[in-house]
This record gives sequence, C-alpha cells and structure tokens, in this order.
Amino acid sequence: MNCFSFQKLPAVTFSLALALSAVLSVAHAQHSDKEVKEDIQRHRAMAVAHEAAAKCLESGQKPDVCTKQLQAACKGLAVGKYCGMKHAH
Repeated sequence: MNCFSFQKLPAVTFSLALALSAVLSVAHAQHSDKEVKEDIQRHRAMAVAHEAAAKCLESGQKPDVCTKQLQAACKGLAVGKYCGMKHAH
C-alpha cells in the first residue's frame, strides 16, 4: 500500500518552496553593521555617479559619452552597464 498521491504533489511542492523562500529571506536579511555601512557607501557612490551622468546629459554631451563616464565611475559598484539603473526609452 502506497500513501503517495500525485494529486497532493503540487500542494507539497508549493509548501516546500514557500518554506525554503522564508528561510532564504531570513538568511539574506541578516546583515552585519559593517555590511550595512558598506551598502550605504555604495549607494552614495552610485548616487554621485548618476548625478554626474545627469549633469553630463544636461551639458549637451552625447548620451554615449555620458554612459561611458557613468560606467567608469561605477566600475565595481553596481551590476550591469547602467550602474544598477536601467530605464525605458
């Protein structure tokens, strides 16, 4: 006699996924004071880089020039070639 039922599989899978998600969220949410301070510094550095990119565009420079400056300023700070920010055009 087998107690396993394929009908219960989606509910079990969902429950396991939900539990795993909760565990990973708690593990990910716990940052040391040092990590939080480093995060703050990275956010501020990215903000400075983005402000410089905005001023570059305001000055009439071509977007490609400003993007290259942004990429140089953000190297190692953020993910992707837009320094952690990409918007629709």
